[in-house]
Amino acid sequence: MAEWLLEVDGTQTGRNLALALAILAAMLHAVFGALQKGKLDPWLARGAIDVSYSLMALPVILFLVPWPEPHLWPLLFGAMGIHLVYKFFQAMAYARGSYTVVYPVVRGMGPLVTMLFVGIVFQHKFQESYNLVQWSGVLLLSSAIFLLAGINLMQGGIDRRTMGMGLFFAVLTGFGVAAYTTWDAYGVRATVNPFTFIFWLFFLDGLVFPWIALYRYRRMTVQPSVRSMAGRGIIGGLVAFASFGSIMFATRLDKVGEVAVLRETSVVFAALIGWLFLHEKVGLLRAALMVAIAGGAVLVEFSG
Repeated sequence: MAEWLLEVDGTQTGRNLALALAILAAMLHAVFGALQKGKLDPWLARGAIDVSYSLMALPVILFLVPWPEPHLWPLLFGAMGIHLVYKFFQAMAYARGSYTVVYPVVRGMGPLVTMLFVGIVFQHKFQESYNLVQWSGVLLLSSAIFLLAGINLMQGGIDRRTMGMGLFFAVLTGFGVAAYTTWDAYGVRATVNPFTFIFWLFFLDGLVFPWIALYRYRRMTVQPSVRSMAGRGIIGGLVAFASFGSIMFATRLDKVGEVAVLRETSVVFAALIGWLFLHEKVGLLRAALMVAIAGGAVLVEFSG
């Protein structure tokens, strides 16, 4: 598999595969976000998910993928730190803000800041740059996502006392998304076998946050059942593997900024899931914004 990925890297087949992986990641990311913001405390949900995918990655790193090259260890530990900070901001945002507002703000910040980061880090080493049409596309996509968050904020049923801090941490989480996307893309390109970086990152990334979740769990007056946390953790771990693994593969095969923008169409998939399965109302304005989000992604992907 790794040999085939190296063969298609830099080819049209590779770009097509990256497009498919990014769209798959967008669909799964909508599910992943909902799992974290469900009825379970977001800190506990994240801890359960992390311990699950760390355990899932363990047999793979021991028996199936090559040992990391010496130069890869600093990249892996750096990624571990960035992911930990991102997850802290994310849990703070979800604990204080409405999911329908916080999630779009995070996803709207992500592509804008990612393209700025990539322009600094990747322009010279990997010759990645973006034209005016692509920048127009990402501005269209992010603006539509922010407007969607604004519409949701104006609706009733939102605790405005904590919403300000929720939005503050949502913005920080968006910067975290950009940071880990750029760093992980660099790491997955720095090794011959991309599976080595991906599976080792999943293993290391799940070692710290579960302890934070355990500390919080022990201090709770009413503790959720271990069974409910385990079920959510296993499902979330599988979704995380498919979603984040797809994105990391895609950034190996295509421009990081283009992949990041396509991933943010997860906002559209989240709305479609709500409409199709939860019978939530969409309305003409929301539908128009979803078309704008998709249109912005198309401009970025096909104007390069």
